[in-house]
Amino acid sequence: MKITFLGATKTVTGSNFLVEAAGKNFLVDCGMYQGQAENEWENSAPFIFDVNKIDFMLLTHAHIDHSGRIPKLYNDGFRNKVYATKATCELCSIMLPDSGHIQEMEIEWKNRKRVRKGLEPEPPLYTAEDALKCMEIFSPIKYDEIIDIDEHIHVRFNDAGHMLGSAIIEVWVEENGKTTKAVFTGDIGNNDIPLLSSPTMIDDADYLVMESTYGRRLHIRNDEKAELFLNIVAETLDKGGTVVIPSFAVGRTQEILYELNNLKEVKKDEEFKKKYQTLMKAPVYVDSPLAISATEVFRNNMDIFDEETREIMKKGDNPLEFPGLQFTKTAEESKALNEKNESSIIISASGMCEVGRIKHHLKHNLWNPNSTILFVGYQAPGTLGRKIVDGAKIVKVFGEDIAINARIEYIEGYSGHADQEWLLNFIYSFLKKPKTIFLVHGEPEGQMILKQKIQGTAEIPVIIPEYGEEYELNEQVQRLGMKKGIKEYARKYIRLEVLDRIQTLKEELEDMSSIVQGEMLHEDAKEEDISKLNERIKELEQQIVKIVEGK
Repeated sequence: MKITFLGATKTVTGSNFLVEAAGKNFLVDCGMYQGQAENEWENSAPFIFDVNKIDFMLLTHAHIDHSGRIPKLYNDGFRNKVYATKATCELCSIMLPDSGHIQEMEIEWKNRKRVRKGLEPEPPLYTAEDALKCMEIFSPIKYDEIIDIDEHIHVRFNDAGHMLGSAIIEVWVEENGKTTKAVFTGDIGNNDIPLLSSPTMIDDADYLVMESTYGRRLHIRNDEKAELFLNIVAETLDKGGTVVIPSFAVGRTQEILYELNNLKEVKKDEEFKKKYQTLMKAPVYVDSPLAISATEVFRNNMDIFDEETREIMKKGDNPLEFPGLQFTKTAEESKALNEKNESSIIISASGMCEVGRIKHHLKHNLWNPNSTILFVGYQAPGTLGRKIVDGAKIVKVFGEDIAINARIEYIEGYSGHADQEWLLNFIYSFLKKPKTIFLVHGEPEGQMILKQKIQGTAEIPVIIPEYGEEYELNEQVQRLGMKKGIKEYARKYIRLEVLDRIQTLKEELEDMSSIVQGEMLHEDAKEEDISKLNERIKELEQQIVKIVEGK
């Protein structure tokens, strides 16, 4: 068995692994890169493997950083099966077309600029229609059943507890008279995520490919985050502000709705009851068509909810509904939220603030000291959400500089990812330890800390693979080097990336010129501020001169 790591290497997006085993080639995940521009550029680059030689694919879950390039794979000619759980298939049927719609909108915006400059327009990565077409190759399967791909390859999907339908995939491969077992975790859920069952513990594996998103951090526990959430929301509403929650449409949104509904069952003191009443009087808007559709998928798959949630439902209480909850479907309804003179809670996608309606809500609330921006999920480096969480004073939204005066909060315990403690517990639970663990889907610093913890406590060798590295998994792990074609691929496309960056820089300089002339050099501007601006532009000019002169 050979594994080549073609995504989520020392980064948290773009999950994609090529496995060659028992005469077959198959993929585990085919996700999009999100966040940093240099990573997103990889989405449109050709696949390093021959699409026509891929026999099947295993999909761990529906999140776009794991599934988002499947329509591109389909457009390139892939017509074999994509195996995934029923819920994952249903979620992909709404999430992938939504992603395609975003691709179309973003390229339309870029092409308007290109056409004005006399350049040829570019096609989107894929369209919503492309994404709908690719659903024909999805093959739904159930949790816990061993599926025979052929006589030599067998797989089992286990509940990963990360999002509805997410799976930890066991793969058995029979080659040369012996069986090798690899386990791909996808994303492992936090142990106390509302609605979902806890992640399945796996008995044994020869090799483990494991996520490491929170490899260096611990989450606050469930009872603490609910009260913290209530305090933040109540304090904001009391000031007449709006609570804006950037949330992934699938997963976090439904969990927040569950928490809001569940707070009424908590018996607390009078102060708690007062805050709860403040919360219940405020309208709660879920501003995402995708979240509305996803919530319907949740309702259709309640059989895989955890036992506690099923018991609540037996009593006639739907954990995804409560008084004051409203869904906004149209763009007009979304815009109207920012025109209302009322305190409210707005839950809107995307969770990292890169695309979608959330950017409009940020534009209207980031400057307001009475409002709160409440983050409840991981923010990838380079994203607008990460800049806000890291303490930026000014951010650019739709080409406009917005001062951040709002209260910024981050409740990490809502993350769908296991923290360091539960990642280690997952490893400790193996009755037969893996021979080697590969850490993927994480930032380098966190991965190194987790690696040291694993090797120090579990005494299992850990490898943090580079992009394009290929490993042979026999009795021992053998690094085969970089996959053939990787270097040529890098040389070819780095040139295109440089040209693309120059074009982007040119556009940004033009935007900067407009902003400076229109907003920073007005008659009321202070001489001190203009002088500082002048010095900063001088520094930029010097950097450009150095590049031109090759220094």
